[in-house]
Amino acid sequence: MVLTPYFLADEPFYAPQADEIELFTAAHALRQPVMIKGPTGCGKTRFIEHMAWRLGRPLVTVACHEDMTASDLVGRFLLDADGTVWHDGPLTLAVRHGAICYLDEIVEARQDTTVVIHPLTDDRRILPLDKKNELVRAHPDFQLVISYNPGYQSVLKDLKESTKQRFVGLDFTYPDAAREARIVAREAGIDEAMATLLVKVADRSRNLKGHGLDEGASTRMLIQAGRLMARGISLTAACQMALVLPITDDPDLRASLTDAIAACQ
Repeated sequence: MVLTPYFLADEPFYAPQADEIELFTAAHALRQPVMIKGPTGCGKTRFIEHMAWRLGRPLVTVACHEDMTASDLVGRFLLDADGTVWHDGPLTLAVRHGAICYLDEIVEARQDTTVVIHPLTDDRRILPLDKKNELVRAHPDFQLVISYNPGYQSVLKDLKESTKQRFVGLDFTYPDAAREARIVAREAGIDEAMATLLVKVADRSRNLKGHGLDEGASTRMLIQAGRLMARGISLTAACQMALVLPITDDPDLRASLTDAIAACQ
C-alpha cells in the first residue's frame, strides 16, 4: 500500500487539556479541514500524531517554509531512466489515497503557495494539477489539517481571511502547571518534583513575553532540559543549555532568566 510508511505503529503520548480529542474526532468524521493555533512547542504536532494513531489513519506531514512552492506540495515532472515522469507531492499523495495531510506552521509558506489548498477545503474537495492537466478528487478519507503560531503573525505572515474561513479551529496553549509537570516528568524520565521546578522556570520566562522575548520556554524545551537532568546535569546547567541560550542573545534577559532559575530552586 502506498501509504503504509505513513501509519504510526506506536501510540504517541498526549495528555488532553480539555475536549480537543472529542472535537477533532467529530471534525474528522465530517472530513472538515481543521486549523490548530497555539504557541510553539505546546503540543500541536504531538496532538495530530496522537489523533492519527487513535483514528487509525496515515499521516502525511509537511513542514512549511518560505521557499516552499506549490510544486513542492502537489508534485512535478522529473527526469528518470524512462524519461519525464510525474511524481506526486505530499499533498497529492494524501488526497489520492486518503491520508490526513498536516501542513505544519503554514504561515511560513508564501500565500501564493497556500492558495492551492482552497479547492480542497470546500464542498468541491478537488486538487487541480495544472501542469499535469489532471483534476484529482479527494479520497473519502482525506482530511486537511494546518497549524500556526498566532504570536508570529504580522502583515506579511498571516493567513488570508479567504483561507482561514474554510477551516474549523482548535486553540492550544501550554498546559496548566500540574499537567505540564506530569508531561515533562513522563517524557524526560525525571520525577515530578524536578519537573515542577522546570515548569516554574518556564512560567517566569513566559511572563517576559512581549518584554524582550517573542516566546517563553515551551513544553518541548522543558522536556529537553529534563532529559539533560536525567543524565545527571544540574538544574541550573540544564536550564541554561536548553532554555536560556536558545531563546535569547540579550545579556540582560539572560541574566533575568538565570535569576529566575536560581529563585525556583
